[in-house]
Amino acid sequence: MRRRLLICCLLLCPAPALTQQVTVTANVAVANSGKKGRAPDASNVVLWLTPVGDSAAANLPARQDAPLPRLVQKNKSFEPHVLVVRVGSVVEFPNKDPFFHNVFSLFEGKRFDLGLYEAGSTRQVVFDKPGISYIFCNIHAEMSAVVIAVATPYYGISDRRGQVSIPNVPVGRYTLRFWYDAALPDLLPSTTREVNVAEGASSLGLLKLPATGGIQAHKNLYGHDYPPAAPDSSAYEHP
Repeated sequence: MRRRLLICCLLLCPAPALTQQVTVTANVAVANSGKKGRAPDASNVVLWLTPVGDSAAANLPARQDAPLPRLVQKNKSFEPHVLVVRVGSVVEFPNKDPFFHNVFSLFEGKRFDLGLYEAGSTRQVVFDKPGISYIFCNIHAEMSAVVIAVATPYYGISDRRGQVSIPNVPVGRYTLRFWYDAALPDLLPSTTREVNVAEGASSLGLLKLPATGGIQAHKNLYGHDYPPAAPDSSAYEHP
């Protein structure tokens, strides 16, 4: 009898509807982002979609088997220059240069100071709240990077041609936000908008963004100017 009831229930009760997922695409263009005679470089524009109202929830658990995101120090630079992570992510900062680095951030996204650490070693930081973290080295003034922690799994970074792709986005209403190097922080809220992602309308089209200057000259960890660069890169092989 129980088996018959179960079969009847399966036949009569409709299966739960599956939320349609699409790949959201966009093209971005930053004003004055290219030099005369060269194609403009529209890379590293970050877009992310946060669900609005009854749209699909964004607080999906992160994959536990996924490798930790990394911001590598190599050739006196950070690789990649822009890194986007989910809130709560642990980011590794491996030093692959043959000398010491001192990675720090004093901005609203995540404040930290990793101290001096040698070649071949790695430090970690937990980005436990949403925000933009501008990353610098207290030894090498030319080093800079950005870590953007977002409370959504729906984000993408543009390539050099300005093309962005965000996969597996459930249809619904979203708040679209941007970040890019050429924008001052005070300008970014004005670029926020609400968009509707539909099965037959998953393209956001061409998004034109103003350029206003981007990251300005910065102080070191202690709020002072950097000393003149040493002519020999081995000057900081030892603390």
